[in-house]
Amino acid sequence: MMRRLLLLGFLLTVPGFPGTNPSRLFAAEVLTWEQCVQEASLNHPDLRSASEAVRQAEAQRAVDYGGLLPSLSVSTGGNRSGNLSGPAGAQSSFSGASVSRDGSWTMVASASQLLYDGGRTRNTVDSRSETVKAMHNAADVISASTRNSLRNAFAQLLTAQQQVRLAGEIADIRRHSLRLIGLLYKSGSENSGSLSKARADLAAAEFEVSQAKRGLETSQAVLCTQLGRRTLSPVAVTGSFDASEPPKGMPEFDRLVREHPSYRQYSSQKEASRYSLMAARSAFVPKVSLSSSVGNNSFASLPPDRVDWQVGVNVAVPIYQGGSGRATVSMARAAYNKSAADEQSIYFSIMRTLEQAWKGFRDAAANVDVQKQYLDAASERARIAEAQYSAGLVSFNEWTIIEDNLVTAKKSYLAARSTLLTTEAAWVQAKGGTIETR
Repeated sequence: MMRRLLLLGFLLTVPGFPGTNPSRLFAAEVLTWEQCVQEASLNHPDLRSASEAVRQAEAQRAVDYGGLLPSLSVSTGGNRSGNLSGPAGAQSSFSGASVSRDGSWTMVASASQLLYDGGRTRNTVDSRSETVKAMHNAADVISASTRNSLRNAFAQLLTAQQQVRLAGEIADIRRHSLRLIGLLYKSGSENSGSLSKARADLAAAEFEVSQAKRGLETSQAVLCTQLGRRTLSPVAVTGSFDASEPPKGMPEFDRLVREHPSYRQYSSQKEASRYSLMAARSAFVPKVSLSSSVGNNSFASLPPDRVDWQVGVNVAVPIYQGGSGRATVSMARAAYNKSAADEQSIYFSIMRTLEQAWKGFRDAAANVDVQKQYLDAASERARIAEAQYSAGLVSFNEWTIIEDNLVTAKKSYLAARSTLLTTEAAWVQAKGGTIETR
């Protein structure tokens, strides 16, 4: 009876057990996932670097493509010369000296056009085109990695916010238990060991509150860096712990591998190596080019007194190059064989990653349901046990074990929901999902 009266008086004096006020803890800029994606797409340095690498490859292709187009040039110039000669016997003066002047000018326009080189230049251009494709795919790989890091940072901050709230709720539970046990101890219904245990539980809960707040600050800094911000500022995120695409059915792993940007990158590199090998073999083929020029190489004044022109065909036949041609072909063939092996290797690597990521995602989704059932059961047991403890039907040891189980269940459920977000992000990256994959 005494336990019931003390419990009733305690409940009348304690105004509930609210969690931490979010508006007080998270007085910061609030971002959604879509806003984070938009900002990172504009500011993340890895994405800018990948974009510039693509531009560099495109510029190199344009340089090589110039070898297939006509080459035009215009050259002009001139010089003027003269001498001074004085009368015989003059020592230091040029008085009465005669002046002789002469000069010539040059103006020539030249053009040249490659006619045939066994496809060497064309194969080089095609190789560069495949390299451009590879760089685009490499940019998608970086984008996928950036999205995964951004999503993990977003989930980490979302979890940290919930951990602060949960730590506050647990601290309120421990504080409530300590006050209740303190009243029972004063009435002689509990021993000092139970009171010491309640005090230790509260101290641990208050430590976890401070720890959660420090973790929140770290998570904010991590997200700011993933957004590409130079200044670290307080930010908060809003979103759901639910998966955007629940794991259903069985994916077509072979199709996913072949659509993955990493696999496409290595495939393009293999094609680039094949074109480079064809270009290397063309080193033994004669090179034929057409050249022409028009102008005057020497005239005294404008307009020129005549116009000269010249048209010719140039043929260069490689006879002996000290074995460098064969060595170049051998090197290109080895590069092609290596790229073919790399393509097969990346296929297996992506396949393994997909299988592992899919298993992790499915396990995480199933675990959320399991932990939710544990939490519901622990909450119900804690509610019943508190009433039984106040009525003297269970001992302190039994009651505190049930209370500890409730705390553990709350933490496990939050951890399971957080894991679901990170494993989903890993699955999206395993499929090659870029930052545009919301």
